Amino acid sequence: MLYRFKSKAGGDVVMLQPNGKQLLEILGKDPAGPGIILPEQMPGALQTLRDAVFEEEAELQREIQEALARDDDTPDPDRITLRVRVTPFIELLQYSMRENTPVTWGV
Repeated sequence: MLYRFKSKAGGDVVMLQPNGKQLLEILGKDPAGPGIILPEQMPGALQTLRDAVFEEEAELQREIQEALARDDDTPDPDRITLRVRVTPFIELLQYSMRENTPVTWGV
């Protein structure tokens, strides 16, 4: 299953099911059905996503420090981070906010 996020302000952002579901759960949206983010909700959504990215990066740094302290293998440096996965969606939100148009999915 794919999630297709649409806005008149930019091209569609398509995500595979696990990544789209994670993004919607971070935003407190129901991943099972169609949805919308209105322009007035976008500043909060952007901050929520940025906070989640910061949290994941801080957790990764903690994991690396703990692994180094134990003289163990560090986490996979080539893994795809939340920052990489949500950046296109964040850009779509920013364009949509400037154009005062909603972002929708599943419709």
